[in-house]
Amino acid sequence: MTLSAVDLAAIRLSLELAALTTVLLLLIGTPIAWWLARTRSRLKGPVGAVVALPLVLPPTVLGFYLLVTMGPHGVIGKLTTAMGLGTLPFTFAGLLIGSVFYSMPFVVQPLQNAFEAIGDRPLEVAATLRAGPWDTFFTVVLPLSRSGFITASILGFAHTVGEFGVVLMLGGNIPGKTRTVSVQIFDHVESMEYAQAHWLAGGMLVFSFFVLLALYSSRRFKPGLG
Repeated sequence: MTLSAVDLAAIRLSLELAALTTVLLLLIGTPIAWWLARTRSRLKGPVGAVVALPLVLPPTVLGFYLLVTMGPHGVIGKLTTAMGLGTLPFTFAGLLIGSVFYSMPFVVQPLQNAFEAIGDRPLEVAATLRAGPWDTFFTVVLPLSRSGFITASILGFAHTVGEFGVVLMLGGNIPGKTRTVSVQIFDHVESMEYAQAHWLAGGMLVFSFFVLLALYSSRRFKPGLG
């Protein structure tokens, strides 16, 4: 038994979705994590809670509200329709947006922890040397938080590859367009094609093991996100 063309298409789609989601989350999540790590605002608690919601919220709930919001009668759906883009549900773009929301805490929280671990002293030294905010961030913060970025990238990528509820609610089950590995496994099981399901599920199991092995082998990685 080997992987079919449909299985390979699902794997490619999952990897593409995970890679793009990780890149977007690093771009979006880095300023959010930096703000959470440095601010004393009363909004820190609410913002942190919103970021962490996917950790406790059932994926189907998040997927449902994203589906409604991006649908033809939702706020985002009306905006994208007015812009001539149509609606986002059951498209790859819709999956990408849903994945960004769903995997956000797996990127933001490791980055926040890394930024908080730096402390004030290195930033104060950089300020005395007249380094600007951007120079300080790229020459001081980034090198000191390198392990946090590695952890965030691996967790964000792996979590997106394994997501099921959000992609099924938001993307449906369209081969080559929105059908990811997790949905393909579900289809195989539903059709009682257990041999095909074993190939994909076994691959996911091995993939997950090596992701965790890489993280736990890191001397600076600590279990948990908080």
